[in-house]
Amino acid sequence: MDDRYGSDVLAKGWRDRGRPVVAKVAAERDLVVEVAGDGYVGAVTRVASGHVELEDRHGRIRLFPLGGGFLVDGAAVELTPPAAPAPAGRARTASGSFAAPQARARVARASRILVEGKHDAELVEKVWGDDLRIEGVVVEFLQGIDLLDELLRDEPPTAERRYGVLVDHLVPGSKETRIAEQILRGPHGRHLKIVGHPHVDVWQCVLPATLGIPSWPQVPRGIDWKTGVSRALGWPADDHVDLARNWQRILRSVKTYRDLDPALLGRVEELIDFVTA
Repeated sequence: MDDRYGSDVLAKGWRDRGRPVVAKVAAERDLVVEVAGDGYVGAVTRVASGHVELEDRHGRIRLFPLGGGFLVDGAAVELTPPAAPAPAGRARTASGSFAAPQARARVARASRILVEGKHDAELVEKVWGDDLRIEGVVVEFLQGIDLLDELLRDEPPTAERRYGVLVDHLVPGSKETRIAEQILRGPHGRHLKIVGHPHVDVWQCVLPATLGIPSWPQVPRGIDWKTGVSRALGWPADDHVDLARNWQRILRSVKTYRDLDPALLGRVEELIDFVTA
């Protein structure tokens, strides 16, 4: 016989009987969630002090307390702190190198790596920073390869102070290639190594899949590349502040060397080997 009252009205959990079950989901980085109360949609960027930080597609960031009130793929969930990473074997750096346990950074070498801009320097630091500190290599940025000749005249390289230079758009026939070839034929070429990737800008060195896009947008000639890309992706692009925020969004998506185009990876490794030889 059906007992509609159940076997024990005082049994544990009787108050919750019949209520829908809300799944608990760890607030892992890049998880896309919707705030049920106001429809705000964003990806998880950070979890700290019982709160989750979400960033929407326009780069706006908001903070919410962990717990209920969120949707994932339209289903109600309760966000919980992400699990602490399990202890693993020998740790690796973001570049894939084995991390030296409790190693102290070296005093900076006279040799250095030069890159064309701030964004290039930040990307190299994020992926190869641990390796560079162990080797004592400093990364400095130019405001374009056009200024390299002037720098070399003021601070010429030597056998003890080598310069490795990373250049954007180093392809046959480009302006950058012509400048690089001319400088390498000059008096400083012996202690200088210039390498580059084929992309117009270092943004393109981040694999599209890392950002969740099928490919980098094509930008017509005559339009600033970063501005054109930002607008094609639906990101703000009214001024340099917007573009700086867009770059930080891209940079945050990079975790390891696997997120970068191999055309950049090999070139940076070449420069590290050159200046530490």
